[in-house]
Amino acid sequence: MSTMPTTLTELTVTELAQVLFASAVQPSDTASGAVSAPEIRAAIDRRLCACGGQAGCAAYVAQEAGDHPEVFVTRMRWALQAVAGAYTSPLAAA
Repeated sequence: MSTMPTTLTELTVTELAQVLFASAVQPSDTASGAVSAPEIRAAIDRRLCACGGQAGCAAYVAQEAGDHPEVFVTRMRWALQAVAGAYTSPLAAA
């Protein structure tokens, strides 16, 4: 049985991207420079709490993939890139 990670540093890049995908932050926000790395990390933290953990965010992502397959790949690719930029190392979650 899997348990919810207790800190963001226990989540993988893919899991963090799922949380960002489920947040209100949009690709257009980061492309314009309007959202900084600390703001992306804060959005992930807020959404993780709102989802009740990573599993809740993953369920949302799965639902969105089914409902909007035409935009899913583009948004998930953006989320992966944004997370990679916001978390330069596994311990940079602060």
